[in-house]
Amino acid sequence: MGGLVIVGVDGSAAGLAAAEAAAREARLRRAGLRVVHAFLWPALHVPVGPSPLGPPEGGIRNMVERLVAEAVERARAAAPGVEVSHAVMTGDPLTVLEAQSRSAQLVVVGSRGMGGFVGLVVGSTAVHLAAHARCPVLVVREEARSDGPVVVGVDGSAAGDRAVDFALTEAELRGSPLVALHAWTTWNAPLPAPQDPSEPYASPAGELGKEEERLLSEALAGHRERHPDVVVEHRVVHGRTRETMIGASRTAQLIVVGARGRGGFAGLLLGSVSQSLLHHAHCPVAVVRGTDAPH
Repeated sequence: MGGLVIVGVDGSAAGLAAAEAAAREARLRRAGLRVVHAFLWPALHVPVGPSPLGPPEGGIRNMVERLVAEAVERARAAAPGVEVSHAVMTGDPLTVLEAQSRSAQLVVVGSRGMGGFVGLVVGSTAVHLAAHARCPVLVVREEARSDGPVVVGVDGSAAGDRAVDFALTEAELRGSPLVALHAWTTWNAPLPAPQDPSEPYASPAGELGKEEERLLSEALAGHRERHPDVVVEHRVVHGRTRETMIGASRTAQLIVVGARGRGGFAGLLLGSVSQSLLHHAHCPVAVVRGTDAPH
């Protein structure tokens, strides 16, 4: 595929795990990897060099160079043969990584970084990027499984269309099956108007289930021919979407969702299902924006 995978690192254990995961993604995609650290202190006019009274290897800049070098080393060890570069850029992580996403195939970050508050499950950088990045964002949570399917949440929305294609590509690259999962309740299922106007505007549960199965099939129909070697399981579940997706993540190696789906409020950049998975999924989560991404 070529292109570039970006990983944001900050010296945390989550950032190092993200560097390893990003290297493996780059190897799958035959892409280069760029390890990026956003160096905020120079922008705040804080001295970053060694103290005149301290050792020459001291100072914030030298510390940053060491943490980036460690991330590069971990990435190269995780995926030998991948071309790894690095960059230390002045600015806050949100701005730097969002700008980097404009020329990337994928941006990878850890679920929490050095600045995370105790008890906070997912960091602000991960949530912000999932909502604003111009390419798919992979948030590395618990240690990724090497087996299990790729799971994609399908709701029939236009915003989820890119997520389906991304998930099929990931499954093909990994040589894994894909589970296309659609969860529905009587509260979120679209009710087709009855053919007889005298009938009430409602459908029996059995009819709703058939409509949801049809929705899933139609959402996948335009993508399957581009990935003919991927084994796809259709899974329609009568239940709450968030709980169903989190449960599916227990046995998945990756779970993929659109940033927003059907029923989202206008102007809301990240839907409740995406946010729930970022906080509670048991595997890495890929969030795919609906439009405006270059790749």
